[in-house]
Amino acid sequence: MRGRSVLVIGGGIIGLAVARELALRGARVTVLEKEHRWGAHQTGHNSGVVHAGLYYRPGSLKARMSVAGNRSIVAFAREHGVPVRVCGKLVVATSRAELPALAKLAQRAEANGVPVRMISPAEAREYEPHLSCVRALRVESTAIIDFPGVCEALVGLLTDAGAELRLGTAALAIRSRATGGVEVATGGEVLAADVLVNCAGLHSDRVARMAGVRPSARIVPFRGEYYELRPGRCDLVRGLIYPVPDPALPFLGVHLTRMLDGSVHAGPNAVLALRREGYRWSDVSVGDVADIVGFPGTWRLARRYALGAGLAEVRRSLSRRLFARSIARLVPAVGTQDIVRHSSGVRAQALRQDGSLVDDFLIERAPGQVHVLNAPSPAATSALEIGGYVADQVDSVS
Repeated sequence: MRGRSVLVIGGGIIGLAVARELALRGARVTVLEKEHRWGAHQTGHNSGVVHAGLYYRPGSLKARMSVAGNRSIVAFAREHGVPVRVCGKLVVATSRAELPALAKLAQRAEANGVPVRMISPAEAREYEPHLSCVRALRVESTAIIDFPGVCEALVGLLTDAGAELRLGTAALAIRSRATGGVEVATGGEVLAADVLVNCAGLHSDRVARMAGVRPSARIVPFRGEYYELRPGRCDLVRGLIYPVPDPALPFLGVHLTRMLDGSVHAGPNAVLALRREGYRWSDVSVGDVADIVGFPGTWRLARRYALGAGLAEVRRSLSRRLFARSIARLVPAVGTQDIVRHSSGVRAQALRQDGSLVDDFLIERAPGQVHVLNAPSPAATSALEIGGYVADQVDSVS
């Protein structure tokens, strides 16, 4: 690794964490970010939750990296003065029908090495007095963090290490050199490197194709929309309250999160975005829509979910009353008048040709190239672990 030049495309938390690990191993690192600030998209619109690792399939990259990442990202934040609070959370069953799924989640947590406790409604209300549930899972290691602040700290470390950090610089063309390595055209110049690392998030599959790689999955953007409680109602939530998730979907359901500043966010729901960086219904890209419609996996996914979960998410997106009703399942005192629209984020979800959602981190290699093709939640939690994993891949590519 020492002395090799590595060009990282993407300046979100994953790209910066990868770059930092590469610099620590002695590589000469350049990071390209097309926006004029770091962490502008998925990182900058993140919920701020440091996940414990209980949801993910035992043995998967997500399970291993989120459990380790829960510890490493909190330690990193404390070392570098980034705001963080380990507050724990409750995953709650609001009906007896959800108890088997809650029990399975507790078993999965145990398999992943995540300490949890099953508690009674009375015990749950000691944490959240306004909560309604029949049973709850207490997860102590969940935290809230300033992920953009983590990015700022990583940028500082990379600057001190002599990395070349370029904002406002898009990769427009990529080609492999006959003598090895790659060349990346940015418009103003052509940059050469021994290894290319693609951490482009919402555009990762396009960057891979630009580099001559045929990725095994396509990015389909899903927008997650949030509300927040009005300032006078924030006392209804002390920490984090999550529903029992639908195991068939990669989303965790509408939940309540008390942020570092004391505000309480509710969400997200999940709807198909009509632009890869589409934070509103009015954000539409003809090219991105054509990409979605022209991909067979989209239609196969739609046949599975569109008339059930998909339609319910769209209806909730368009109705504050329905959104409030989802929140009231957890905290009955919350009414329609208690919530106001907040920000949205877009999740870069990888989808296979057969319509199946990629449920784990997906990282693929080619000669002189490493591509991070699926890194949705809990990727921010796992950023330092993903950085180490990708650096290992860089070590092994020729």
